[in-house]
Amino acid sequence: MAAVRILTGSVYGGALLTARRIKQELESRDHTVTVLEHPTLDDITGNDDALLVCTSTTGQGEVPDNLLPFYADLREQLPQQPGRPFGIVVLGDSSYGDTFCGAGDLLEETLYETGARKVGDTLRIDALETMEPEAEAVPWALEWINGI
Repeated sequence: MAAVRILTGSVYGGALLTARRIKQELESRDHTVTVLEHPTLDDITGNDDALLVCTSTTGQGEVPDNLLPFYADLREQLPQQPGRPFGIVVLGDSSYGDTFCGAGDLLEETLYETGARKVGDTLRIDALETMEPEAEAVPWALEWINGI
């Protein structure tokens, strides 16, 4: 079974709750899952666990404060992660137009720069359409885990 590290970025708790629900479902299928609420680069170096970013978007398409130090360090240091599988679940509000789910785009771009390998399509969850993001995220994660 797979080992997964879920890197969470949450403003009001929705992304964190979604990550915890994904963890619960994946662990019930014998995967090993770690949810990181304040990830650091050390959390992804020294292991080859698959990475799942589960983040909300804040401001004008920005990374939430609890994930921002990780993102900044990742962009600055670009620790190479050749072939490491990753996926993106991002929560946003489509009324923000071009910056809708922008945090997911930023993290995806940076992970690509490290040589990581994206598995599946990004799951974009719109707060205007979905009150329970985990209802969309869990089925997506169960399919995603099969692709890593």
